[in-house]
Amino acid sequence: MDTFYILVTGATRFIGTHVIDNLLHCGLKVCRAMCSLSKGEQMLTAQPQYALQLDFVQIDNFANLDVFDKAVEGVDAVIHVTSPCTYNTTNNKQELIIPAINSVKSILSASSKPESTVKCIMLTSSFTSVIDISKTPAPEFTYTGEHWNPLTYEEAANPDTSAVVAYWGSKKFAELAAWEFIKQHNPGFDLVTLCPPMTFGPVVHPVRSVAELNESNVTLWNIAAGADPLPVSRVSAWIDVRDLAEAHVQALLTPGAGGKRYVPAANEQFSYQLAADIMREEFEWAKKTVSRGDEGAKVEPEYMLDGEALTREMGVTYRPFRDTVVDLVRQVKETLE
Repeated sequence: MDTFYILVTGATRFIGTHVIDNLLHCGLKVCRAMCSLSKGEQMLTAQPQYALQLDFVQIDNFANLDVFDKAVEGVDAVIHVTSPCTYNTTNNKQELIIPAINSVKSILSASSKPESTVKCIMLTSSFTSVIDISKTPAPEFTYTGEHWNPLTYEEAANPDTSAVVAYWGSKKFAELAAWEFIKQHNPGFDLVTLCPPMTFGPVVHPVRSVAELNESNVTLWNIAAGADPLPVSRVSAWIDVRDLAEAHVQALLTPGAGGKRYVPAANEQFSYQLAADIMREEFEWAKKTVSRGDEGAKVEPEYMLDGEALTREMGVTYRPFRDTVVDLVRQVKETLE
């Protein structure tokens, strides 16, 4: 396995950098797909111990249909993390849905060429492609990889649809395009998809300010900084980014994972009230800044995601929410505030 060579997209972002760190720690060789090679040089300077394990390839536009043709040359597997994510759109279809679909099709098409050496593609989807946003299932209900969000393409692409719902559609239809490609072309590689929920945790990519954090982490830090009232979470399902990275790597390396769809998620549910309570308990300074809200309120039970499938099949375990909150808040307080 020491010669295994993996192309990773989204290589400068929150989840992608954690995935790459996990691969490097396993002794595997990685090619980071990036929009700017100068960022790659910065990362190599920060991690000189991995100089022999890291390559870089420049991708000018991840949504172009032939953009990955050269990037996949010589690689054994692809972890495709990147996807357009913006809520500031004027055209949901052109800015979110089509770019997401094209990005996936480009990877799959390039990897299926006769000369390709790719044996597995790992696609990062989202639990928004799984859950039915129009319903509120009972707490005993568990979503699995067998479930699909019933949102239609027409609904997602409608100009009157919110960018949030359109983004959920972009994840669903990009993932569907991947599975349809496998069905139609029967390529020489396996496809595995992961559909994670809200993702929190410390960062390993260069971040110069709080504003550069991913949205979920910004929300946690805003609580630490005194947000009042506390935000209300739309869902209670979550995962620590370090556990999600481990899920990517184990799903890639585990025989028999090919052709499966997983919903990695922690066993414990969360709320932003719980996050606030943890901050005040763990940090002396937070006692003065963090809003008390409805202090001590229990997390209302909601539907679950079948994160246990990855535990049963690959040994992936999940950190408690307290550890995730403490590690992220301490990092931001010490390095970014």
